[in-house]
Amino acid sequence: MASGIRVLSIARKSYRAILPHNFFFFFRQQHSNSTSSSNPLLLKLLQLPNSYIKTTLDHEFPSLPTSLLSFDFLITTLSPSSLKPNLVLEWILERLLKENVKDRSLFSELIFLCGKLKNVQLGMRVFTSMETVGVKPTSEVFNSLISASLSSHDIVTAYSLFEIMENSESYKPDFHTYNNFISAFSKSGNVDAMLAWYSAKKAAGHGLDLQFFESIISGSVNSKNFEIADRVFQEMMISEIIPNVTILESMLKRHCSQKSLCRANEFFKIVLDNGWQISETMAEMLVTLYHEEGQMEKMEELLETITKYPIDSGVLSRIHCGIVKIYAVLDRLDEVELSVGRMLKQEVSFRSSDDVEKVICSYFRNEAYDRLDIFLECIKNSYMLTRSTYVLLISGYRRANLHEKVDSLLVDMKSVGLT
Repeated sequence: MASGIRVLSIARKSYRAILPHNFFFFFRQQHSNSTSSSNPLLLKLLQLPNSYIKTTLDHEFPSLPTSLLSFDFLITTLSPSSLKPNLVLEWILERLLKENVKDRSLFSELIFLCGKLKNVQLGMRVFTSMETVGVKPTSEVFNSLISASLSSHDIVTAYSLFEIMENSESYKPDFHTYNNFISAFSKSGNVDAMLAWYSAKKAAGHGLDLQFFESIISGSVNSKNFEIADRVFQEMMISEIIPNVTILESMLKRHCSQKSLCRANEFFKIVLDNGWQISETMAEMLVTLYHEEGQMEKMEELLETITKYPIDSGVLSRIHCGIVKIYAVLDRLDEVELSVGRMLKQEVSFRSSDDVEKVICSYFRNEAYDRLDIFLECIKNSYMLTRSTYVLLISGYRRANLHEKVDSLLVDMKSVGLT
């Protein structure tokens, strides 16, 4: 194994053409108070100086958990601009070595966490430390390190690791190995490299799984290689693999991006007829396309069609609200009110303040203040106004010199704790 690491070290020093067989390929979030307070350890680590991180973890964890993936939330929530997430991972490695742990899966999980932080250097330390204590690597361990390298955009290291696997007897590349490369190049938009690894995987005789199809199809659509997406989707259908939501969203996006309302409709109907999952994103894409193509009547037909299927309430709400919002943008108040009445009758409520505010703005533009009062009365039992909606209403009524309504809204805001 030491010879394998030496090969890796040499490979990293010389940048060369990277090819799988005959193919060339090229190359945190802020923390809310509620998030911190709900996790006492997170809150404590956020407040402590770096020098106290490891001793605090020693106190909190007399022994390591059976799975290191429980640290995932902790390291990804700590500020990525600080050293703290990496100090947590260093502490885990030190504990593994101190306790002479021989569990290969723990080392693999630690390397995976290094990839989350894009710290391939620490991942390599974990890898060599594992060898030092006599734990032999497996394909799973190599895959974790390849994933860490790819997430850090260290293509040379990732491919060098792949070469070591190819030349080994004990940890040959498996379908996960190829999927790592395919997924990475799919996300980066490098279609040539993605397809090269696609061909390499097929040539190696590995089966084509759902993750594989997701990466190829989404990567092809995002790079506007629609013919490839269509071909691979058909291949998936022949393989009788049921597409997941990501794949379905990508294929619908493929038709919407070409403004092909007819094909988008046909695909949406196929999804419905097969009982596949429809997401709110898909509903939003289709409603937006109807608006862009000026086909409002067809959108009404879509709503009539979709109610015949067992559709998730969120999707149904998205279509209803999409119709309402578009009528509001067009200032077609009669259609707005008919659509709102229809959705409330079907026990569908607004979920987005943006949708409600689009309707309110339409009433203000048309100076239809009495009709606005009726609208607000109709939705009050199913939708709670947000601060931004109250601000919009107050601003609009002030411009119209309707001071009694302003005073009433200020009282309402205070009663619901929004002042």
